[in-house]
Amino acid sequence: MPGSQDFASDPRNERVLIYVNGEMLPREHAKVSVFDAGFVLGDGIWEGIRLHKGALLFEEAHLQRLFEGCRAIALDIGMSREEVSLALRRTLVANEMVTGVHIRLMVTRGIKKAPNQDPRNAVGQPTVVIVAEHKEPSPEIVGRGLVLATSIIRCTPSSMFDMRLNSHSRLNLIRALLDVIKLGADEALMLDPHGSVSSCNATNFFLVRRGEVYTSTGEYCFNGVTRGNIIALCHANRIPIHLTDFSLDEVYEADEAFVTGTFGGVTQVREIDGRVLRGGVPGAMTSRLRALYEQLKDSEAVRSHG
Repeated sequence: MPGSQDFASDPRNERVLIYVNGEMLPREHAKVSVFDAGFVLGDGIWEGIRLHKGALLFEEAHLQRLFEGCRAIALDIGMSREEVSLALRRTLVANEMVTGVHIRLMVTRGIKKAPNQDPRNAVGQPTVVIVAEHKEPSPEIVGRGLVLATSIIRCTPSSMFDMRLNSHSRLNLIRALLDVIKLGADEALMLDPHGSVSSCNATNFFLVRRGEVYTSTGEYCFNGVTRGNIIALCHANRIPIHLTDFSLDEVYEADEAFVTGTFGGVTQVREIDGRVLRGGVPGAMTSRLRALYEQLKDSEAVRSHG
């Protein structure tokens, strides 16, 4: 069963060139060392960005998050924001990409003297990789909506494993997904340490009840760019929205639910823990917010072209 990150197959992706430390390499030759800190330890920060109608959507917000994440782990990218932006565009031009593209920008601490934890044992420059692929969300997922199940794995505070960092270390989130795959779910719904609903394993979670939208406080969930855009769209369009704690019981009583992410945008949820949400697929509020988000993407594309 596919998850929220599932995508429609595109044969063009077999021929894409990958940016690796300034070089453009065919897919089969795009490799990093077994001593790379990202491989050895998951020591790195990544960013996902979409190319839409010639524009890198919300590029400023994504690069801000990337550099903030790198600062949080004392990782010097060795490039300015302008240089990273140019590297992104160089990758897109090399692959003749215009729209419908998902980009994964990855920065690790680079090669280590030996496979150990100490960041001081990095021997040189960080590793910078840009993978740009032709990717659109799976039509099956968009059409039927996601099935979620609650995982026993909890979200954690910033003093433990900070959910707001796009860290290469994702094992706790992978464990959460593995926990619910056996239940037939597409994605895991995760609680915070106090038992309130916080996040999904790869996306941010929203519910709709009586025409009002709810999402978590943000303390224990991803610092999602799309999440922020949906919150802003609610405010701009006078849609009541609450950033608050809420329980699983409140989720079960929701009319609708949806998740957000850079890749899928706004994706409807059909079922949670075996309970089919009564608002149907597509739900009225989810459809409205999806349409508003598509308009925002188009406006951003026009704005970026001057």
